[in-house]
Amino acid sequence: MIVTSLLDTDLYKFTMMQVVLHQYPAAQVEYRFRCRTPGVDLVPLIGRIREELDGLCALRFTDDELAYLRGLRFIDSDFVDFLGLFHLNAKYVSIAPSATAPGEIDIVIEGPWLHTIMFEVPLLAIVNELYYRATQPDLDLAEGRARLRAKIALLHDTPGYERVRIADYGTRRRFSRAWHEEMLATLAEGLGTQLAGTSNVLLAMRQGLVPIGSMAHEYLQAFQSLGPRLRDSQTAALEAWAREYRGDLGIALSDVYGLDAFLRDFDMYFCKLFDGARHDSGDPFTWGDRVLSHYVANRVDPRTKTLVFSDSLDIPRVMDLYRHFDGRCLLSFGVGTNLTNDVGPAPINIVIKMTRCNGQPVAKISDSPGKNMSDDLEYVGYLRKVFGMSVA
Repeated sequence: MIVTSLLDTDLYKFTMMQVVLHQYPAAQVEYRFRCRTPGVDLVPLIGRIREELDGLCALRFTDDELAYLRGLRFIDSDFVDFLGLFHLNAKYVSIAPSATAPGEIDIVIEGPWLHTIMFEVPLLAIVNELYYRATQPDLDLAEGRARLRAKIALLHDTPGYERVRIADYGTRRRFSRAWHEEMLATLAEGLGTQLAGTSNVLLAMRQGLVPIGSMAHEYLQAFQSLGPRLRDSQTAALEAWAREYRGDLGIALSDVYGLDAFLRDFDMYFCKLFDGARHDSGDPFTWGDRVLSHYVANRVDPRTKTLVFSDSLDIPRVMDLYRHFDGRCLLSFGVGTNLTNDVGPAPINIVIKMTRCNGQPVAKISDSPGKNMSDDLEYVGYLRKVFGMSVA
């Protein structure tokens, strides 16, 4: 099996799931898979994906895993008790060749949000690893190890960057589970305190690292259905997060409706309440400059706030951003595919995104148009209008 533990996923799945359990346990959702890389034929893998899905759904949290989760300060005891009974159910997942695009596959996840939220990350990891097993069965990881050593040396040995700290965000698109584990251990040994942690909870537990994460796009998208009205959905999502975590896990994701809409909603109350914001689309330098100016305009010292950068980063990009923002705010960098899938072959870009909640379409309209994903163009146009965005 590729995924052998339900803990082999990103921390933000647990933090969002806890909100769902406590506040929206009846919500029904739909997720859809997409491969953004053209010319990738995944159809021959369908049988293997189904086998891996069955294995995934046979897993349960172990006592050691539950004890580890119970020790995290922001995880509530009742949520851990729920996870002790939890398992994934394959009845919520359908996998088939695309009826409209030869070579592509349709993976659709439909069911209660509480019981489907944990499918995304392991399914993506499964598809990714099966693809590379099929296309690179005899790959020598020497190239990946050499690239990793070069990245460590660049960050660790370049004067002036001693305080730069990065985290591993690469579970979803890793080359393989074994490489992910090896890479992270090598990174920890080579970077020391410059490694802030990992989003992968299982590897954090095994390697004694800090698990890192807060919210993802699906959380804010769901509030397009759950919120009091569409225009207030972003505010409602942030309010619900604050109710759940009471000031903990205070990094707000900024790009579900674009930066303009985020800054309109991220008023003085949220500026003071949340620890910072995460960038995941659009130009990061422009984004960061605008967010810091927004803090100043709201009488908040930006040097007390954290900017988290996580969009397609590599080490040179991290260093450029650090040089630009150092001394102006606190900084954090999440590096994903460039760490977990930079071993030689080009990585493929695969995603699973929420497309409906409670029967209503939901969408992300980010500052990078290629990241938008919705099957309802009429709704996307309406969403743009409601949030004062230009209609594409």
